[in-house]
Amino acid sequence: MLKGVLIDWGGVLTTSLAESVAEWIEADRIDPRHYREVMRALVTQAYRAGVEPDGENPIHALERGEIPVLEFERALAARLVTLDGGPPEADGLLARMFAGFRPVEEMNGMLRQARTAGLGTCLVSNSWGDHYSREGWEVLFDAVVISGEVGMRKPEERIFRHALGLLGLEPGQCVFVDDIEANIVAARAIGLVGVHHSDPSETIAEMERLFGLPFREPGAAACL
Repeated sequence: MLKGVLIDWGGVLTTSLAESVAEWIEADRIDPRHYREVMRALVTQAYRAGVEPDGENPIHALERGEIPVLEFERALAARLVTLDGGPPEADGLLARMFAGFRPVEEMNGMLRQARTAGLGTCLVSNSWGDHYSREGWEVLFDAVVISGEVGMRKPEERIFRHALGLLGLEPGQCVFVDDIEANIVAARAIGLVGVHHSDPSETIAEMERLFGLPFREPGAAACL
């Protein structure tokens, strides 16, 4: 019997990273083509199985909280270029990058319904600094696992085990919702039921199918 929900934050409980990044690129006048080339290489390597011969990707260290945010921001800013030809301002770069995240009410409502139904809920998020709006989290989550605070990151098995331990549940008793396929693959490998998120209405429908419970708050169905 399914008894718990492990769920990602950015791009699942919030609007997409792509939307937030697009706002930041425009505001900071970042060269978008160059940005995509730089980030594609970094992110692809960061979520590839194994470790590259020249050492871990800096994203790994950032997400585990092993390096200061400003150190990563300075390194990333040095690799980027603005439309004016120089690097962007490093200090606060990640805060500006994620400033466009906005809550997706349907998904947050799903979690409120899950807790009302007696299910355990745990946030499992890879952090690029502390740019979370934590207002209302006490009604959404029984436990919170932020990668930079616990020194582990998705898709490492140990972060899933840690989250399960906080809920007191086994992998087969929980569903994990995330928008990154590599994280879903890793979660399924240890027995979690994975739901690859791309659209709120599809994710909520799949959660209702899996749990056999209604996860739409009253009045929300018409918005989906």
